Amino acid sequence: MLRRALLATPLLLPAIAQAQDNWPNRPITLVVPWAPGGSNDVTARLVAPMLAERLGQSVVVENRAGGGGSIGMGQVVRARPDGYTLLISSASNHVFHPLVSPDLGYDVRQVLTGIAMMVDVPNVLAVNPATGITTVAELLARIRATPGGLSFGSSGTASSNHLAGELFRMLNNVEMVHVPYRGGGPVATDLIAGTIPMAFMNLPTVIGPAQSGRLRIIGVGTSERVRFRPDIPTIAEQGVPGYAVRSWTGLFGPRGLPRPIVDRLAEEMRRILDADAMKQRLVDLASEPIWMDPARTDAFVREEFDRWGPVVRAAKVTAD
Repeated sequence: MLRRALLATPLLLPAIAQAQDNWPNRPITLVVPWAPGGSNDVTARLVAPMLAERLGQSVVVENRAGGGGSIGMGQVVRARPDGYTLLISSASNHVFHPLVSPDLGYDVRQVLTGIAMMVDVPNVLAVNPATGITTVAELLARIRATPGGLSFGSSGTASSNHLAGELFRMLNNVEMVHVPYRGGGPVATDLIAGTIPMAFMNLPTVIGPAQSGRLRIIGVGTSERVRFRPDIPTIAEQGVPGYAVRSWTGLFGPRGLPRPIVDRLAEEMRRILDADAMKQRLVDLASEPIWMDPARTDAFVREEFDRWGPVVRAAKVTAD
């Protein structure tokens, strides 16, 4: 069905070309392929009202979680390329999940149009404070002393958080049990409750609970300390050399999205991310703007596939 929908897309182009002259003239939907509360959702709800103001139309955020992000992503892949259904995408659903799901039915590099890269999101390693663990060395000692290793949560199979955990496991040669969730919000909830002892998560999702003492961040996954939280050491500097994982959030549309609409959205997103108030808000949320134009966004996605393909194969990650 999906393949037939993709093949039929060219038949829609004349009507779409006629409609783009008065775009937008009705509400726009930003599809977030994850549960509420995760970093993608936070970013979407931050930019939606500003985009609505600039476009003169309502912008609605719609969460469509499940399938490692493929359910929401598939909704946009199948949507009419008219600029009214867009995707707030991440490395997890856009790169990692397709790498472990060869039967997805489409190649995201061909069926989605890059509009703008938006935000760079640091990955972190967090624990429940009740564990008493304060450093990566203490965590590794606990993992090695636990038969079968400790369980770790992530926002889903083949998410950036999952791959962060698999890379950590491989580099340290330890046993760990992956517990996938349907987004960062549910992971944080169970980590706070003590259902899981540790999790690899995006910093924006845990910064609030960490500041209130409900979670403890023991390391960041970036190659260098993040400038807005220089007090948190990197995982690499704590005895895991070569460890570096990043996540990101970008704006995409269906294949065939008219160039004038792509360019308009890209420029509006550039202006939104360049506003001082937005920059400060993102810093408060432990994220950084990394706007890229449509061509660079598509190139960046291809680079991500080339970089993470070998890692996924070495870790032997498969879709559930």
